[in-house]
Amino acid sequence: MPKLSDKLKVPKWKPRPELLLCPHIPRPLHEVNPRTILGPKWWNEQRKAAYAKTDFHCAACGVWKAAARGKQWLEAHELYRIDYARGRMYLEEVVALCHYCHSFIHSGRLQAMMEKGEINQSQFVAVIQHGNRVLTEAGLKKPEPYTGKVAPWGKWRLVLNRKHYGPKYKTPEEWIENFGDGDA
Repeated sequence: MPKLSDKLKVPKWKPRPELLLCPHIPRPLHEVNPRTILGPKWWNEQRKAAYAKTDFHCAACGVWKAAARGKQWLEAHELYRIDYARGRMYLEEVVALCHYCHSFIHSGRLQAMMEKGEINQSQFVAVIQHGNRVLTEAGLKKPEPYTGKVAPWGKWRLVLNRKHYGPKYKTPEEWIENFGDGDA
């Protein structure tokens, strides 16, 4: 007969609230990502592995998927290391996030969704409050925006498996035609 301690497994991972501090994707590399380049088979394998790695809990706040606020599932998020001066972005890992933590990371998109009426203000505020609470409880705060040297638009590349992928939108003006001039 199994012991109670066998049923109450201690997780082999612990939440990483610092994931909420990941930088925004630089505009030149919007819509340039591994899931598009490597395809749905690769993406499904990566996201399923990320969910299993945390036993179906959010890697940032630790909530179990069925207990999450907003939507009771997990979403996969790509984490990147970004070299602003050289204009390079490198995939570090794919992590599982609850809908609120994922939306908090993509706060520019969240703001745009509210402005378009796709979500209401109370949904927007709930996401921001959730992310801020997770950061505060961990003793973390958002860093100041990057103000150092930034590579010119056309120099930006996503480096993936030693291949370099340039911007989808060749100029800032082309980007604006698609996204508007907001902070996405």
